[in-house]
Amino acid sequence: MQRLTGRVAVVTGGGSGIGLASVRRLASEGAVVVVADIDPVAGEAAAAEVGGDFVAVDVTDSDAVADLFAGTADRHGSVDIAFNNAGISPPDDDSILETGIDAWRKVQEVNLTSVYLCCKHVLPHMQRQGKGSIINTASFVAVLGAATSQISYTASKGGVLAMSRELGVQFAREGIRVNALCPGPVNTPLLQELFAKDPERAARRLVHIPMGRFANPEEIAAAVAFLASDDSSFITASQFLVDGGISGAYVTPL
Repeated sequence: MQRLTGRVAVVTGGGSGIGLASVRRLASEGAVVVVADIDPVAGEAAAAEVGGDFVAVDVTDSDAVADLFAGTADRHGSVDIAFNNAGISPPDDDSILETGIDAWRKVQEVNLTSVYLCCKHVLPHMQRQGKGSIINTASFVAVLGAATSQISYTASKGGVLAMSRELGVQFAREGIRVNALCPGPVNTPLLQELFAKDPERAARRLVHIPMGRFANPEEIAAAVAFLASDDSSFITASQFLVDGGISGAYVTPL
């Protein structure tokens, strides 16, 4: 499919995981892709693979984010798709009883404030164009609670979900769609670092997934491409769950 021919996409956190899979998928559907990442090695490699641009960006820096979108518009003439995907889940983000204020603030800055900044700085470009699709990475934890808490991560993703819904409503009549992508657990380096390499921790989570496995990054990237394309032209302000059925489950198959 070439649903995105002639469109320009910016992907933050595009050097690895869901971001990298999405860079590949968007490019395969015809988009010009700008890879934004704090890691220059991974980011450069991703951009080179798809013939796109790389921009080194700290997504918590308002001026840097503004420059990212302004530079993209200057070079390519538009910013049609913004996949605001950068995020962290550090080990010191744990139960509220254990998580310190510095750990809380760091996760909020990277996971929530960065999405605020990306939306704030891309929206004027989309307003001038009269169209655009913004996809913000939230999570299934924005709609479910867990006893194995990562309190700041969970709160940050809930914030992304609420903010995306509000922006989707606010800008709908300007031709701009804003959706919150809510993946379930995805087999990425981040997840592997967190618990997939620990069979006991992985099993505790897998038992709650009706499909009995973690998602592949490419499966999430397919949802990104759908939300970026005109196939989702009547979808905005949504929580777009791609979670293997977790949020719909009471008990799962044995």
